[in-house]
Amino acid sequence: MREITAVGSRLRVLIASDEAPDLVAEITPEAAAELGIVDGARVWTSVKATEVTLVRL
Repeated sequence: MREITAVGSRLRVLIASDEAPDLVAEITPEAAAELGIVDGARVWTSVKATEVTLVRL
């Protein structure tokens, strides 16, 4: 994981990998604490198709 940024009442998590495209996820601070997510932590991700929003760059 590359970066965590506070955005209002949520956290924006930037996940970077050499094997996959970068991923940005917004989670609650409670979820981050429960999952042990901190800057630089190694994480595994999955995507729930009904919760995806694509943003044109």
